[in-house]
Amino acid sequence: MLLPRAFFGLLLPVFLLAAPDPGELARWQRQANQITITRDNWGIAHVSGKTDADAVFGALYAQAEDDFPRIEANYLTALGRTAEAEGEAKLYQDLRARLYYSPAKLQAHYAASPAWLKKLMDAFADGLNYYLHTHPETKPLVLTRFEPWMALSFTEGSIGGDIEKISLRELQAFYGDGAKTVAALNPYPDTEPRGSNGIAIAPANTVNKRALLLINPHTSFYFRSELQMTSKEGLNAYGASTWGQFFIYQGFNDRAGWMHTTSGVDVIDEFRETVEKTPSGHVYKHGATTRPVLTETVTLTYKTPTGPAQKTFTTYRTHHGPIVRAIDGQWVAVAIMDEPVKALSQSYLRTKARNHKAFRETMELKTNSSNNTIYADADGAIAYYHGNFLPKRDPKFDWTKPVDGANPAADWGPPHALTDLPEIINPASGWVYNANNSPWSAAGSNSPKKENFPAYAERGVESPRGLHAVKLLDGVKTFTVDSLLAAAYDSYLPWFEKPIPALVKAWENAPANDPLKAKLAPQIATLKAWDLRWSTDSVATSVAIFWASDLLRRSTGRSISLSFAESIAKDAPPEILLHALAVGSDNLQREFGKWQTPWGEINRFQRLTGDIVHPFDDAKPSLPVGFTSGSWGSLASFGAGPKPGTKKWYGTSGNSFVAVVEFGKQVRARAVSAGGESGNPSSPHFNDQAERYAKGDLREVHFYPAQIKANAKRTYRPGN
Repeated sequence: MLLPRAFFGLLLPVFLLAAPDPGELARWQRQANQITITRDNWGIAHVSGKTDADAVFGALYAQAEDDFPRIEANYLTALGRTAEAEGEAKLYQDLRARLYYSPAKLQAHYAASPAWLKKLMDAFADGLNYYLHTHPETKPLVLTRFEPWMALSFTEGSIGGDIEKISLRELQAFYGDGAKTVAALNPYPDTEPRGSNGIAIAPANTVNKRALLLINPHTSFYFRSELQMTSKEGLNAYGASTWGQFFIYQGFNDRAGWMHTTSGVDVIDEFRETVEKTPSGHVYKHGATTRPVLTETVTLTYKTPTGPAQKTFTTYRTHHGPIVRAIDGQWVAVAIMDEPVKALSQSYLRTKARNHKAFRETMELKTNSSNNTIYADADGAIAYYHGNFLPKRDPKFDWTKPVDGANPAADWGPPHALTDLPEIINPASGWVYNANNSPWSAAGSNSPKKENFPAYAERGVESPRGLHAVKLLDGVKTFTVDSLLAAAYDSYLPWFEKPIPALVKAWENAPANDPLKAKLAPQIATLKAWDLRWSTDSVATSVAIFWASDLLRRSTGRSISLSFAESIAKDAPPEILLHALAVGSDNLQREFGKWQTPWGEINRFQRLTGDIVHPFDDAKPSLPVGFTSGSWGSLASFGAGPKPGTKKWYGTSGNSFVAVVEFGKQVRARAVSAGGESGNPSSPHFNDQAERYAKGDLREVHFYPAQIKANAKRTYRPGN
């Protein structure tokens, strides 16, 4: 999705930044003089301005200081312009984006936006443009100037938008010329499931009688900036902001906090359209009538060795959405939420909500399409919202498959009311959580009941992380910041609860003359003695993961899930279980010199360069990490594997920004980010949090002016 920094000087000719109009430059400078940026001892930017627009200007300026390439890459993706930097292989990714977000459409949305939001979008563009003006050494690949309407292309902050569920290969099969221009598959794909953990604890379940919140997004590393935004108009938000966005996506203010987890709510549907070609163009059937298929010409630019080239597409859409593929010759349209103004408004307004009533009012915009929300505040309220945008649909249709677009009964209705969705407010259990699983265990015995909601309200299942969280939360009345943090890094791996006993039984029942009986005796002894907990010095963790990984490779189409663990325990032939252990042990022996290799010698954190696609090198320094993939049930997630040319496993996703927050008369928080705040390897804040990240040793957050002043390393105005 994002572009390696190493490519910067190799792609398109360097663009010259146009000199700003003198009046525009004077306006930027006037606004910059109203803004203060204080960098603390971790390089975190604390941005303060007179108005919210000032804070936005300063936040984007500070983000650009830390990692402009990631900002640009995110907007190239959102605007459908990545091929201009990376070449023809990205054309269909760009086309997918442009099916929804054309410049003309976004400009029209900007023109129709409320005045307060326009001011923020203007400040977003001005902050980035002023950064480029004052930093001529920064050479954008494509975006030499940002426009306010561009903010509407990227409104929600998740790691992957809804449109990423649309297959690029099938899109190209419909609009293109085979597969030759689709980017090659990564031979070392990142298979770590995206998601997050969120936990809120009510005051009744805490020692200090104050609500607690765990913020634990699982994303690709370095995906978000950590910063604080304050103004005299009531803004005071701290947390993780996705590069290039002007709101805190997951974080807290002085009274309330919010955390988002990827949801299993069904918010995208496919419609089989009955299309005919007529002399005047294509039409499609809808009930007893036909409607014209709308067409649009989309011209995309892409990089070639000899300079920019262009390709023009004629795209099609029905009232359901754009046509994205065909099934047996029948065109298929995709419907997703398309409310960028409301979505951007909701993302920003929630950061200023200081109590549950105000926060719920922002939820009434119903445009947080792909997320669940965990909430806690200083009044002691906690809440869980499962989804937010959910269109009403006729339950007689199977919404897991493309439905008949010619049947008007299949059309989406308006969004459901919040009370129609699974939600939990101040449950008697005293806690709520989500780990990208279904909501039916989100508050223990006080959870919503599946039978009370339509099937499309949740398409997920229980996860190992979900089982783990419930065990840690249920019945505990003595939570503190420290104990919630300990729970977030609890080392138990529930996925192995049933498979390991099945493996031991298979070995015990094997004939005495089976050659694997003697060969695997030491490994079995190691696993029998294992407490199912990860640690950097655990040999059993290494053996178990290499064993289970071989079983997964043997099981076509399966994923690391509870159902897979159940099938291993119940149905896997004993000889397969033993052979997989032998293969896993041999792999450890071959790659690391002995099967008795501690997990920390395999599982490593390394940050060498600022490249967005990071290189790895076994000969260069790295740190041991104890926590594992979340797939095994580790709440602290570290998605790692061997990379090109390496034997060690290096993490690229999982825990990214982690925070534990306590709400009271004053908010108290601890946090850590993967690596460090800056994307510049020469910065002292490029990798200064690495050891804390690897150990789960969160630092104190500087939130109040006195804390910031006591830990300030530099205070300045944008451009100064």
